[in-house]
Amino acid sequence: MRMIEAVLPVLLLLGLAVPAFAADAPAPKWKYGPPTDETFFPITVWLQDPRNAAKYKAAGFNVYVALWNGPTEEHLTLIKEAGLKVICAQNEVGKKHLDDPTIIGWMHGDEPDNAQSLGKGKGYGPPILPSKIQEDYRKIREADPSRPVMLNLGQGVAWDAWHGRGTRTNKPEDYPEYMKGGDIVSFDIYPVTHSHKDVKDNLWFVPKGVRRLREWSKDEKTVWCCIECTHISSDVRPSVAQVRTEVWMALIAGAKGLIYFVHEWKPKFNEHALLDDPEMLEGVTKLNKQILALAPALNSPSEKDGVEVASSNAEAPVECVLKKHGGATYLFAVNMRGAETKATFTLKGASGKAEVLEENRAVEIKDGQLVDAFKPYEVHLYKIAP
Repeated sequence: MRMIEAVLPVLLLLGLAVPAFAADAPAPKWKYGPPTDETFFPITVWLQDPRNAAKYKAAGFNVYVALWNGPTEEHLTLIKEAGLKVICAQNEVGKKHLDDPTIIGWMHGDEPDNAQSLGKGKGYGPPILPSKIQEDYRKIREADPSRPVMLNLGQGVAWDAWHGRGTRTNKPEDYPEYMKGGDIVSFDIYPVTHSHKDVKDNLWFVPKGVRRLREWSKDEKTVWCCIECTHISSDVRPSVAQVRTEVWMALIAGAKGLIYFVHEWKPKFNEHALLDDPEMLEGVTKLNKQILALAPALNSPSEKDGVEVASSNAEAPVECVLKKHGGATYLFAVNMRGAETKATFTLKGASGKAEVLEENRAVEIKDGQLVDAFKPYEVHLYKIAP
């Protein structure tokens, strides 16, 4: 996700019955880690100027991830004044703030699993070895065991054929070893702005990567996910609807935090392109505030055996997760493919009606089943009152 990498060319199994994903592991507790309050859900922005922190705060963001040539004292002051948190490098300034709750984690590295630049005009060498990532992780933890270490990986997490891994292309066995070098592990793949036909517009690569990170770590690591919302280096940018689908796909698959990538190189370079795109900014703000409103439900354990879903179209499976909080039941669901389908959710012990959030309608539950239509890649969020 680093800026120099962004200029490079950048399954779910089909079936009628798709159960909810495995139950969530309890979140680890750190003295100065991310807030553990149930109303907090990490909605972060990647590598942004802290002078824009107040603008991101207004758009529903609560964490900065990575700082260009930072942190500096000014960076930390601006972020704190805006009421945000930060995950940053453990440099000398950072080490002077070991008792500062503004810093909630240490940034380990970005895309060490990709081929590494040998310098301008010299091409690329192999990825950084997982053993090196593990060694550096231990050093960061030794210097400060009170915060988690964050490691961001590249698109090889979701797409084995990513040629940007050089000599380690088609080597997914590297990833469980990389994951030993972080406490919060994220990855990035941007289907809408992708240049390769195998990935282009296949939004399901996003949740595929989330699921793989969870499986590789046996749910012992906290998994976050990067989201596209600008042109990046493409002639197209995602629609607001596509961004919403990617976000909810990631959350339903078990992501515990989001990282928006807001840089853009086309039509020209813009570090904060999201802030200059009124339509996308409005859409992302609305989405962020919805997630924050649902944070207590999202942070609650998943009801592993509480729901099963069957799709009328085998080429458009629907995936879902069931949550319970405050006496209410929440069913979050998404169509995983670009075709229409009708989903039948079988809910244990449910009856009455389900409110479809932000759609001004309700769906009746008959004999423990909720049936609803899904357009291509459509998201529906249901709330069943006590």
